Amino acid sequence: MESVRAVLVDIDGVLTVSWRPLPGAVEALREIREAGLAVLLVTNTTSRTRASIAGTLADAGFPVSAEDILTAPAATAGYLAEHGPGARCALLNSGDIAEDLDGVTVVDAADSSTVPDVVLIGGAGPEFGYAELDRAFGHLQRGARLVAMHRNLYWRTAEGLRLDSGAFLAGLEQAARVEAEITGKPARAFFEAALARLGAGAGEALMVGDDIESDVLAAQRAGITGVLVRTGKFQPEDLRAADGTPDHVIDSFAGLPALLRGSAQR
Repeated sequence: MESVRAVLVDIDGVLTVSWRPLPGAVEALREIREAGLAVLLVTNTTSRTRASIAGTLADAGFPVSAEDILTAPAATAGYLAEHGPGARCALLNSGDIAEDLDGVTVVDAADSSTVPDVVLIGGAGPEFGYAELDRAFGHLQRGARLVAMHRNLYWRTAEGLRLDSGAFLAGLEQAARVEAEITGKPARAFFEAALARLGAGAGEALMVGDDIESDVLAAQRAGITGVLVRTGKFQPEDLRAADGTPDHVIDSFAGLPALLRGSAQR
């Protein structure tokens, strides 16, 4: 662990649940910052902008600003600027993320006179009804690309697990016989963008998450040390069924400073 100088941290389920801090998370993040490590919060959250997330976290005591956060929507804007500049995108998402989709041309998905080049899938919510999904299916049949900010099947709230857009994405892929281009976690490009923001190499970084596939194993495939926490969406059966093994498993983010000091058990 002596080589670690940059820490990537998922937010939902790791630092907070329903935006309420998990026990010891604020103190642990402060300790990590005081140790001189570079920190970037990396999240597939698609319901809020970086500025909104930063404000909520700062109000809860976390030492962060908008510049310390990389969201899937922000990564999507960079991806489309490179792989589809000027593309007309029909966005299906729950929440207002226009601020983080800088440069992305979003068209009215219900406007039948405009044929989108891209069907852009964000996070699930009430907007994911039959009419909206069927309209997206029609666009895909007419040749639109399918770009998704993530593949998350569910996330943890104070009321329990909630269904996310990955479940709908799988159906669209099967029905339209297309494969989605993923811009957030677990895409390797997302982790590479995060490392570039911090000016760190993969071998110098550590990723902390509650999703064994999208957070931890995906980071490890990119050469980053992976740390799984037993909070948020973590479920023991997911760990047993995973196609890989996390580098480290700890009870919560509160235990990360001890791991970094080398006093925690693998």
